[in-house]
Amino acid sequence: MRRLPSLNALRAFEAAARTGGFTAAARELNVTQAAVSRQVGLLEDRLGFPLFERHANALALTERGRALLPGLTGAFDAIAESVERVTCMRGGPVLTMGVGATFAVRWLIPRLSGFHTRHPDIEVRITTGGAGNPIREDWTCALLLGDGHWARHEAEPLFTAGMLPVCAPALARTLREPSDLLGATRLSVAHWPNDWPQWFAAMGLEPPAGKGLSFGSYAMALQAAMDGVGVALGAQPYIADDVAAGRLVTPFPQPVPMGRAWYLVARPARRSDPGFAAFRAWLLDTARAEAP
Repeated sequence: MRRLPSLNALRAFEAAARTGGFTAAARELNVTQAAVSRQVGLLEDRLGFPLFERHANALALTERGRALLPGLTGAFDAIAESVERVTCMRGGPVLTMGVGATFAVRWLIPRLSGFHTRHPDIEVRITTGGAGNPIREDWTCALLLGDGHWARHEAEPLFTAGMLPVCAPALARTLREPSDLLGATRLSVAHWPNDWPQWFAAMGLEPPAGKGLSFGSYAMALQAAMDGVGVALGAQPYIADDVAAGRLVTPFPQPVPMGRAWYLVARPARRSDPGFAAFRAWLLDTARAEAP
């Protein structure tokens, strides 16, 4: 007999951790922010330890929260895919892609309506992917950040990745030169610990110690930057829409190369899959039009 916590509470925690906050999770789950916060609190009470560190304007996963998240995300993805397989039988082409959650939310999904308008007959399924996850056999393709080399796969470049400091407009007005960031609150991402040292080195500055907050994803760090908590390093193209809308400002707009890029990755045999050629053409056109 399985002794599980409330699935609603697990789902609320997973959504909040993946999207970077209770507000975004509430939008995804179509409930109130208070409901998400309450469910996460109930789960923490049930487990007997905190899953988030709660700051004034941001959330950060605890060590146990980070350990719990991947298994839940994989489980909910598997449930969703199982349901889709038995309830979403369609006669048209199906395109299944693995995409990192931050890339999907901050770049791909806001643009997918353009592809759907052009190809309404193609069913698009997005599943959790990313550099740390293997490319699954049932994926048509993947959108991945890396060096362009994946065994037994073809990779076409989409964007060269660069890092830019980004922050709220009010904070940007206090920053006049890169050395000003030595005393600023720096927001970093746990799985890219060398980003800030690499940026400071490119500026000819000795990387400082301390004075920062670490988050489990770029989505969390960028949300904290928009809320005025500090300065994040934004990876292109994660920041494009927020900079264009004025939610984020780049006080020093010269990007520092990350040594990585985003690629469309697929096995050669997948090129014959219905829908892939159409998606590839649209994706490459869109990427070229927005290339920095």
